[in-house]
Amino acid sequence: MRDMPRKASSAAQQPGTALRRAFVRFFSLWINTMKRWILALAAAMLATVALSQEVVVRTPPPDVRPARLQVNTAPQITLDGKPDRLSPGARIRDTRNLMVLSGSLAGQTLPVLYRREFGGQVHDVWVLTPEEYARVAGVSADLDSLDGHKRFAELLELLWKARSALLLR
Repeated sequence: MRDMPRKASSAAQQPGTALRRAFVRFFSLWINTMKRWILALAAAMLATVALSQEVVVRTPPPDVRPARLQVNTAPQITLDGKPDRLSPGARIRDTRNLMVLSGSLAGQTLPVLYRREFGGQVHDVWVLTPEEYARVAGVSADLDSLDGHKRFAELLELLWKARSALLLR
């Protein structure tokens, strides 16, 4: 029994014991639950910042065609100078892959990739930068020349003829 008070007095004499207890009590995640929420919120914010710095890589789907789009009055559009129509629920994505409304593009001539729906109307549109359009359509960055687009259309036509010839065999 005499040893009990001695042990308590020796523990109190250890340097930093009171400081350690105060530190544990203040930073304990089990005693102070608000600190858990603050740490979780800070971790979520850091994860959001890390994900927002991600670079968007845009690769076109295999069944798209390049063209120059001009929105007259939605849903009436012009693709390479020929009148066409947007489908109900058409999705237009800008150069940052964000959805834009067709009315905001009225009067502009933009290089795009487009895909048609089963009914024949234009349903998906991706607005391209001049560099992307030059790479996809095989034209110069100057959008006023359509020679590269004509070559691309001829190449597509040759590919379709070759595929259909292989399928008929």
